[in-house]
Amino acid sequence: MSDYRELHHKYEFEVYPKRDVVLVRGKGAHVWDDEGIEYLDLAAGIGVASIGHGNEKLAEALKQQALNLITVPGIFYNDTRGKYLEKLISITPKSLTRAFLSNSGTEAMEAAIKFARFTTKKTDFIATMRGFHGRSLGALSATYKPDYRDDFMPLVPGFSHVPYNNFEKMEAAVTENTAGIILELIQGEGGINIADKEYVKQIRQLCDDKGILFIVDEIQSGFCRTGKMFACEHYDLQPDIMTVAKAIAGGVPMGATLCSDKINIELGKHGTTFGGNALAAAAGLATLEIMEEENLIQKAAENGDYFANKLREIKSDKIREVRNVGLMVGVELKEKVKPFLVELLKERVLALPAGLTVLRLMPPLVISREDLDIGVERIAKVLS
Repeated sequence: MSDYRELHHKYEFEVYPKRDVVLVRGKGAHVWDDEGIEYLDLAAGIGVASIGHGNEKLAEALKQQALNLITVPGIFYNDTRGKYLEKLISITPKSLTRAFLSNSGTEAMEAAIKFARFTTKKTDFIATMRGFHGRSLGALSATYKPDYRDDFMPLVPGFSHVPYNNFEKMEAAVTENTAGIILELIQGEGGINIADKEYVKQIRQLCDDKGILFIVDEIQSGFCRTGKMFACEHYDLQPDIMTVAKAIAGGVPMGATLCSDKINIELGKHGTTFGGNALAAAAGLATLEIMEEENLIQKAAENGDYFANKLREIKSDKIREVRNVGLMVGVELKEKVKPFLVELLKERVLALPAGLTVLRLMPPLVISREDLDIGVERIAKVLS
């Protein structure tokens, strides 16, 4: 039997802090390692596997599309891509009428930055502290965390960061060169921090008044995760640009930059080899159908509040606060979260950090209440 850990150590650049488990199979909200040990998945591949692991409808859609045509570049029309684009635009906020399809959230943000600069003929962007928007140079420029940024300076010029939920600081940062404001309505990696409704309303008005594009990052919060198809709906918000990825295609790599009629980008100014390929489009189409058929919006809303309330009942002096919007859940601790992630793995639970002190829980949206109860029980054991 191969030593899969050793193969990674020998051949892979070690840019990820690995958990000591080799995952080989999944079904629903459960995964198994190479020794046959079962784990409860409260991470979903960083919010990717919202329709669950091993979904048979998704697998069948991939099989049929792979037999027909896997890839077709954007210089040709394609039946599957066309059907997917129509479906995608039909579920997004009404302001968003066109999409650029790519392969990841980072690529979606890179396109948003380029489109905003080209449209406005301005260069600068305002993002927020604790925000995370990706790791390529443009997306990293919008990302706040110094540990991610410092070794790659100088980054793309023109980016500034202001405190989250502080409109006065945001307004003060605006200049005549501001092309766009970039915001996560719920900060994922930053700690499951939730934007105030009045704050978001004020930013929308500021952008309208100053001719600035409001770029909303829903890479983590999109596709039913928050108990709405998109977190924008909690705010009655119509963005100018919205970036999405993660849960968009059930685990198949895909991203999209969704744009309003304000956005202008000319032929030849941007592109991608794999973005919008037929296989990913088939996966995206099947994923949206599964989300609707299984009513995952309602499940995320109801089970998210159920899960968060159960977590709030845990008797532990280590917990400062539990925050959630749907099944996007953060348990803020009074100490560093990393040791508890290690202990949870021993209890056969996969979870995520968000910043230094927040336990981030983003299970597949198909998870049962019985499994949520098991998760609460094991988290309580570790935090006790």
